[in-house]
Amino acid sequence: MTEQEKMLKGMLYDPSDKALAELRLKAHRLWQAYNRLEETDPRRAELLKELIPDLGADTFLAGPIYVDYGVFTHFGARCYANFNFTVLDSCPVTIGDNVMFGPNCSLLTPLHPLLPEERNLRTRPDGSLYDLEYGAPIVIESDCWIASDVKILGGVTVGRGSVIGAGSVVTRSIPAGVLAAGNPCRVIRPITQADRMENS
Repeated sequence: MTEQEKMLKGMLYDPSDKALAELRLKAHRLWQAYNRLEETDPRRAELLKELIPDLGADTFLAGPIYVDYGVFTHFGARCYANFNFTVLDSCPVTIGDNVMFGPNCSLLTPLHPLLPEERNLRTRPDGSLYDLEYGAPIVIESDCWIASDVKILGGVTVGRGSVIGAGSVVTRSIPAGVLAAGNPCRVIRPITQADRMENS
């Protein structure tokens, strides 16, 4: 089994693996180029499609964006992400249709051991250093609104139509159709017809 296969399955893997390092470097070059271009530059769409091949129609990422691999992130149609959108996709990140992100949102699939002796760098027989990491996937179902400064951690699913309040740190899955917020993020209440804008 390759290190990439281990990584995507949430198993311990070596992120210094040559194939993974090359994939990350390619992604980093692409998002750096994307971030340097003006929003109206048609080359941005080409770079974004190369960075995130599974990108739904009419999805727009304002930039700057920061992505570990890109190829393990899947966007549905008509999504939007505001400034400083970060995706660490060492495990798959799946985003449905009509999902909106405020500024400074991060989707963070990597996990690290809690014990320092398991987390710290190790030395190979040739003297080079490496560590072992693992991760868990993130799923954001369709029609969600993720407000500004939200961090969503590995292993989390946000259910369809839910809203995550600004500044939240989402450490556990959130059901569909609710307003949730806080650190750690918790369900506040269901979203109902009483929440229509005309009732504000």
